[in-house]
Amino acid sequence: MSQRVNYVKVAPDAFGLMRKFEEYARTTGFDRKLIELIKIRASQINGCAFCLDMHTKDARHIGETEQRIYLLNAWREAPFYSEAERIVLELTEAVTLIAAKGVPDELYERVREHFDEKQYVDLIVLINTINNWNRLSISMGNVPGSYSPGSHG
Repeated sequence: MSQRVNYVKVAPDAFGLMRKFEEYARTTGFDRKLIELIKIRASQINGCAFCLDMHTKDARHIGETEQRIYLLNAWREAPFYSEAERIVLELTEAVTLIAAKGVPDELYERVREHFDEKQYVDLIVLINTINNWNRLSISMGNVPGSYSPGSHG
């Protein structure tokens, strides 16, 4: 396996725009562990091995437990996530699979019980950002395995 295109070198301006979304994520005030859970769950759904490698390593690096990482794809059955985290994971799934059902009004209302309008927008931006990275990584043939925890910023 080898990378098809080194998009960082071929399209540095596009890569720079993507990095700006990551910089924005740090200004949202969301817990870093929650952000990593969003990234892992979307990457599981999209089948992005490169991003799963990166974000599971980063999650462990910032203190997320192995148990919560391993059971993330079965979060509905696992008692290790808070109500707010569960809502965010459900929203992550809905946005990642948006063609299936969109984001139903009842889900939006449940999200709003925990998060204000600005936080809702920020969650959608976070979810869309990882979905964009997933699609970029899969399309470019990024190879998992060599990422060092915490090295992407």
